[in-house]
Amino acid sequence: MALTSVEKNQEILSLALEDRSSGYQDLVSNSDALLHVLKSKGKFKEYSGPRIRERLLYTKTGSAVWYNGYGFLNPVPAELFNDAEYTPKMVAVAVVLSNEEILNNEGEAQLMDVMESHIAAAESELEDEVDISLHGNGTRFGGRELGGLQLAVPTVVNSGVYAGIDRAANAVWRTSVFDANSAFPTIGTQVTATTIRPMLNSIMTQRSRGKQSADLLLMSPEHYAAYDAATVAIQRINDVSGLGKLGFQSMKYFGAGRTAEIVQEGGIGSNMPANTTYGLDTDNLWIRYHPERNFNKIGKAMMPINQDAVVQYIGFMGELTMTNPLFQWKLIDSNPSA
Repeated sequence: MALTSVEKNQEILSLALEDRSSGYQDLVSNSDALLHVLKSKGKFKEYSGPRIRERLLYTKTGSAVWYNGYGFLNPVPAELFNDAEYTPKMVAVAVVLSNEEILNNEGEAQLMDVMESHIAAAESELEDEVDISLHGNGTRFGGRELGGLQLAVPTVVNSGVYAGIDRAANAVWRTSVFDANSAFPTIGTQVTATTIRPMLNSIMTQRSRGKQSADLLLMSPEHYAAYDAATVAIQRINDVSGLGKLGFQSMKYFGAGRTAEIVQEGGIGSNMPANTTYGLDTDNLWIRYHPERNFNKIGKAMMPINQDAVVQYIGFMGELTMTNPLFQWKLIDSNPSA
């Protein structure tokens, strides 16, 4: 059966989105330092089922014993693993065009910028929504948004339930917070060019073990400026690969026997809290996504029952998950003028 012009135009819109859809994940991940690092490290992982489960090794057997000869060993049965359970979240952004707009741009007089501008606007909105949620606490839209850094690495670490686990009752599930106003009495009480490196060195020493530590430092403009001022040109190491290549303002941290990427998360419309640094162990952070909802086109274009228009959605379904809070931390400056 022959297609009507309206259906044909719906297919045009659908195919236009199909052509771009393979780049949506790159588009979104490359606009956010955390997402880009997770993707580059292979931390985007599919899930299936109604819940996302992350297996946690949360204790030891307690069976270690030194012995000689016929000394007794210590076979202690123990439960070592529990699961953190996350509820996947869904986000969708609509590309909406009236058929009048489409029909007026057909043939030789076709203006592709109309369709392109609508698609680009939807892509930009999707980027913004994901970034807002990544820096949020999961409470917008009645708690239906992705749980972001304020939830995963909160300021109050010993209260609330995260991934089905009560932080008040389980110290092993708590991240760390350091307030410059009180945590470093021998260094200072605010983040400045003089204090920021000693403060970071102290935190990295406390929150590391073996090869594990934070490898990504997301800094607000105030902390980034302090760190930048703390390093003279011969010491400053700008990151010209990876995040630096994407246009992020980035440097390398070297101290306390550790290295980490430093990225400024700030600027016009930034969702990063002021006077804050997140120290993130990205080896234990994941973006778990449904294979059919990974920043891509959702289904085919649709026509509202009572409007001469075409609607196509692009979206994501999944969650930011954490498997070990031990090396995740936050540095805040609760009283910058102290």
